[in-house]
Amino acid sequence: HNNMETKIFCILVLVYSLSAPVQVATCQKKDSGNRKKTEKLKSDFLKLKSGMFIHYNMETYKNVQWVAGYHSPADFNPGVETIDTDAWADAAVSAGMKYGVLTVKHVSGFCLWDSKYTTYDVMHPDCPYKKDLVAQFIKSFKSRGLKAGIYYCWRHPGFGEPGKYKVLPPECDPSTHSMQEQIEFQKAQIAELLEKYPDIFYVWNDALDPEILPAEEAIKFYDGMHKRVLVSANWWDWAKKGTPYADIAVTEMREFPESNTTPGETCWTLEDSWFWSKGTKTKKTSEVVPLINNANSRNANFLLNAGPDINGRFSESSIEALKEIGRLRKKN
Repeated sequence: HNNMETKIFCILVLVYSLSAPVQVATCQKKDSGNRKKTEKLKSDFLKLKSGMFIHYNMETYKNVQWVAGYHSPADFNPGVETIDTDAWADAAVSAGMKYGVLTVKHVSGFCLWDSKYTTYDVMHPDCPYKKDLVAQFIKSFKSRGLKAGIYYCWRHPGFGEPGKYKVLPPECDPSTHSMQEQIEFQKAQIAELLEKYPDIFYVWNDALDPEILPAEEAIKFYDGMHKRVLVSANWWDWAKKGTPYADIAVTEMREFPESNTTPGETCWTLEDSWFWSKGTKTKKTSEVVPLINNANSRNANFLLNAGPDINGRFSESSIEALKEIGRLRKKN
C-alpha cells in the first residue's frame, strides 16, 4: 500500500499539472490502426450478449441512489473481513453473463481502489474495509472466465450547484476546482485505473457527453492509453441516451429501436433501484428475459444490474432470479 507521503506527493503533482493537459501525439497511420482495433473490440463486445452491472459504493450505506456531500470513509463498512466477490462472479455465470461492470466511483466521489490522487477511498485510515475492491472484483470475474469492466461517473454540469452532488473526491472538490481542473483530475484517475488494472476491458463513462468533452477528444484520450479498451458513454440528457458518442451507445431503462445498427448496450435494473436500499424487491424473470432478447436482436448487449447489500451480498431472491434467467436463456 502506498504510504501517505507518496499519495500526497501524487496529489500535489496532479494539482500542478491540472493547468497543463497532456497532449497525445497522434498521426494518421496510428489513427487508422486505432480505428481497426476499435472495430474489432466492438464486434467482440457484441458477441458477449449480456453482462452484470454492480452498483455498490457509499450510496449502499446511505440508502440513497445519489449521495449528497462528503461522508466519512468510516461509513463504508461491509461488516465482513472480505466481501465475497467470487459470489458476484458465480451469480453472473449462473445467468449466462460474460462480463461485469463495477461502480468504482459514483456520485459520492468515494473510490473503491487505492487511488494515488485521493485519500478518499477504501484504504483511508477510517475505512473499516481497507481492501482494494476493484482488484478483488477483477480477480473474481477473471477466475470464472468473465471479463471485467469499470463504471466511472464524470461530474457533469447537470449535477448543478457544486455544494450538493460532489461526484469528485475532496482533492478536486467541484466547489473549488474549475471544469478544466475537474476534467484533468478525472482523466488522471481513469489513466491510473487502466494502468493499475491491465485486465480491464471496458470503461462505462456515466454522464460523459459533449458538455464535458467533444466525442473526438474523449476518443483521443482513450486512444492515448497504453492499451486501447472499449468505451461507452451515458449521455446526461435522457432524450439523447442511445446517441452515438463513444465506441458503444448506451440506453438506460429503455430499449433501442428495432432498426438500431449502432453497437449498443441497454442497462436495466434487476431490482427496483440501482443501489440496494431497504426493502428492495427483485423483478420477475418473465419481465427481464424478453428485454435481454430484444437488446440482442437490436445490435446491443444487455447489462443487468444487481445491487449488493450492506454486507456486499446479493439478496437471495436476486440470486435465484439470475439462475432462472440463465435457465430460461439456455432454452432459447
